Amino acid sequence: MKSQKTKIKSKTRYTTICVPTMLAKKIEKRIENTGFGSLSGFITYVMRELLAEEKVARDEPLSKNDMEIVRRKLRALGYA
Repeated sequence: MKSQKTKIKSKTRYTTICVPTMLAKKIEKRIENTGFGSLSGFITYVMRELLAEEKVARDEPLSKNDMEIVRRKLRALGYA
């Protein structure tokens, strides 16, 4: 019997953002041999971090997504 592959559709929508070529090249060089698979992935990560820091600075509650990011980072650092 053949197994059927289930496709999971992401509900996240994306947009295109222009980055100056020289900046893109610098970022691509910086993310070599890291866990980032693309320039977009790195920029998304940095922007989420920046927004999370702003929320903390304004004493806004973190979203469920922000809390999960914090949990993953703590686990990666060895905290349970």
